[in-house]
Amino acid sequence: MTADRIEEAEIPVALRPAMRALADAGARLAQSIRRGIIPPQSLERQAHLLFQTALAGTGLRWLDSGDGAQELDPQGALAMALTPLDAAANVEIDLSMGTLFSLYPARDGAEASFLRCPGEQIAAGYIVYGPRCTMVATFGMGVQRYLLDGDGPCFRLVESAARIPGCAFEFAIDVANYRHWPRPVRAYIDDCLAGVDGPRQKNFNMRWLASLVADTHRILMHGGVFLHPGGDSKDKRSRLRLLHECAPIALLIEQAGGQATDLSEPILSLVPTDLRQRTPMVFGSTEKVARIAAYQDLPEPEVSALFGNRGLFRA
Repeated sequence: MTADRIEEAEIPVALRPAMRALADAGARLAQSIRRGIIPPQSLERQAHLLFQTALAGTGLRWLDSGDGAQELDPQGALAMALTPLDAAANVEIDLSMGTLFSLYPARDGAEASFLRCPGEQIAAGYIVYGPRCTMVATFGMGVQRYLLDGDGPCFRLVESAARIPGCAFEFAIDVANYRHWPRPVRAYIDDCLAGVDGPRQKNFNMRWLASLVADTHRILMHGGVFLHPGGDSKDKRSRLRLLHECAPIALLIEQAGGQATDLSEPILSLVPTDLRQRTPMVFGSTEKVARIAAYQDLPEPEVSALFGNRGLFRA
């Protein structure tokens, strides 16, 4: 690991070793992805190994990368929840993938360190591997954006106070699960798809990248709203992991001036009771997240009345 993998001016001193390690592993993983010769499963294993090796000796007591918490250093002061590589299958079709991370002050046990209010995170961020390799992070005072300089390679600070644009008529959702969504979510999406002839009186664009990190980055850069509402499906994948996915994204989005909820309650106020707990999630521009929450508050007769007049996906 080299100390020049990331510009450190915006990073608290106590977090610099861990951030250097993340940057180092991310830069190495970006190189492997660019070569394009590693199948998805092997790439996932390589990502786990790269990050686990790089993070040793950086002040981490606990590391949970999705397969159980490990104690790296009994004297460490930090606990990290890590998704080494999200959407690895995208490597085969040249689409973006990403890494998600979240830092907490360590406690004596793994569960005590991670099963706490996400508002207690001291840092969170992601690395997106696309045409460019970008790291986005927050340390509780705004959102910083770094770009990997391939000549270094080093993550150079390119934006010190990223903000979500306030007005964007876009939403991201997996329409294939329409039948499983809660009725208020279907009503909201039907209103958007009705365009200028509907109650919103605006034409909306629908986006869905099938990569959580890439979708998060698009929302941060362009605005709009992302919905992963879950519903009546028993498939656990219909919801996102609260610790590893929702918590870091929520901190980033709120630090960038947006909101993140479980359709009604702020994600940063939810206290997980299990390391693998899952939840619905909506995040993005404040006005749009608030509007979706308002749909949840409609009495059932009003929602039913809405469905009696609209429903672009129903025959």
